[in-house]
Amino acid sequence: MKFKLLAIIFGLLLAGTAQASDNHHYKVTITNLTKAQVFTPILVLSHRNGVHPFVVGEPASDAFAALAEGGDIMPLEMMMSGNSKVVDINNSGGLLMPGETVTVFVDASGHARRISLASMLIPTNDSFIGLNNVVAPRGHGKKTYWVPAYDAGSEPNDELCVSIPGPVCGGEGGSPGAGGEGYVHISSGIHGIGDLAPETYDWRNPVAKVVVQRVRGEDSD
Repeated sequence: MKFKLLAIIFGLLLAGTAQASDNHHYKVTITNLTKAQVFTPILVLSHRNGVHPFVVGEPASDAFAALAEGGDIMPLEMMMSGNSKVVDINNSGGLLMPGETVTVFVDASGHARRISLASMLIPTNDSFIGLNNVVAPRGHGKKTYWVPAYDAGSEPNDELCVSIPGPVCGGEGGSPGAGGEGYVHISSGIHGIGDLAPETYDWRNPVAKVVVQRVRGEDSD
């Protein structure tokens, strides 16, 4: 009986060790490389393969359009939290100013070795930065991504402050039903056709540097 009890305890210890070794922690560091564009709170996901918050060349979902047009991460967060392939969701919690860097931590486990993220650029109509289903590094390595600006194609690029939120314009966040190009594509930037001066607010890609690194659990606190 004594040996049987010891065997059970040993088995539980092994199971706990295996479960702990199956957990991953990722440090996602984002730097705003633009001169005058601000990043809204950055939504970061860890998930298994097959999760795509957006797809270039296809229409943006309503939840993603809310992020791209108004910086509202809640609809996309709710949609992603209902996906069984998504393991963890976190966000940067505030605006990321030009030249600044922020770090977001997410947990993962098992085969959930993919990372996605998104954030609106302001002041723009519906431009955003995004990583889509990228493979996270193994071991304690890290991967660096130079991220362009995309356009959600869900709102006309009129560059008018009335439809652009944020500290520069202070306009309305979303424009549901306003139309646009109809699909996600590389953003063409600011051209000075409305209220925004291109010499100040335009950019050249990439607009963000993203470093994904696997870290130990105690380093993610």
